[in-house]
Amino acid sequence: MSRKFIPLSVPNLKGKELEYITHAVETEWVSTGGPYVNDFELKVAEYTKCKGAVSCQNGTSGLHIALEVCGVTKEDEVIVPTLTFIAAVNPVKYVGAEPVFMDCDDSLTMDVDKLKYFCETECSFTNGKLINNVTEKHIKAMIVVHVFGNMADMERIIEIANKYNLKVIEDATEAMGTYYIEGKYKGKHAGTIGDMGVYSFNGNKIMTTGGGGMIVSDNEELLGRAKHLTTQAKSDELYYTHDEIGYNYRMTNLQAALGLAQLEKLEDFIKVKKDNYDFYKDEIQKISGLEILAFKDTIRPNYWFYALYVEQGYALNRDQIIKYLASKKIQARPIWGLISDQKPYEGSQTHKIDKAGQYLEKVVNIPCSSNLSREDVAYVIECLKQPEVI
Repeated sequence: MSRKFIPLSVPNLKGKELEYITHAVETEWVSTGGPYVNDFELKVAEYTKCKGAVSCQNGTSGLHIALEVCGVTKEDEVIVPTLTFIAAVNPVKYVGAEPVFMDCDDSLTMDVDKLKYFCETECSFTNGKLINNVTEKHIKAMIVVHVFGNMADMERIIEIANKYNLKVIEDATEAMGTYYIEGKYKGKHAGTIGDMGVYSFNGNKIMTTGGGGMIVSDNEELLGRAKHLTTQAKSDELYYTHDEIGYNYRMTNLQAALGLAQLEKLEDFIKVKKDNYDFYKDEIQKISGLEILAFKDTIRPNYWFYALYVEQGYALNRDQIIKYLASKKIQARPIWGLISDQKPYEGSQTHKIDKAGQYLEKVVNIPCSSNLSREDVAYVIECLKQPEVI
């Protein structure tokens, strides 16, 4: 019997998804109106312990709105990581601003030491504004990405932001369910510490609405403006009066119905992913030349993606592993190409990019779905124990 294909990350739809979606269809609330949208927003806010949430079409649109709401314009610059998915950075261009790229640390999140050094030595703080000495532009905000469900050092990031009057937008698109278990922000979820946070419910995320995203904040004024902009900036619902340029970014009732069912199972998903992560980690540490990168011990991660780190002592390099696993019907992938190296960002300013490139060459993501069986994990591990050049 041929071996089944093991995908990298796929949805787990074993809750009340069909029940809720069927109800939405039967009541004919399938577009951006309908009770499931409001209910989903309330439940996400409740789960993440923040004051409110605004649904949107995807994480990218959420970041776009967050930048607009935080007042970022074409006159400004935004500090961003280079090691991330490009959707975390493109919205900076949507609002006409320019990115300044930062390196990662060993958690794959933004290197706060380099961030601090850049602000102290490469910028001037004048009249309440952080000014880039090279471009003479105002750096108004930073986008902090919580990579693979790990969490950036938000204590130090917020200290820097407060010192230099920077807005902080958390890209928590990969970190729904991650929160601090110690420190100043104990109990605070990824996405709820900065000025605004954004989640993604894409099909490969830990919970999905097919597409879709959510903006969260403890600032009700910012939330109100986000709601206004995502619903075409209507100042009068009945007479279709609009007071500024808005966007058709509202989530549909069908998506929200799916999201509610997924949210009910989120903690179950995290438990399975933790068990599989622990199994991977325990077994792979026995293989010379391989390790699974750790999550920080200050957080309860959601264990979204597992990062296999390939050292020189292993028989295969990154690309050979991906090809070999594919021959065994196992999907794996490299991490993203550095955003500062991408064609649309040629000439953008970078600051001491070093470690990100090293991790790019050494990290492979391996299957991590929340419905991944222990047998499947064991098969992936067995294949890694017997590498072959394909």
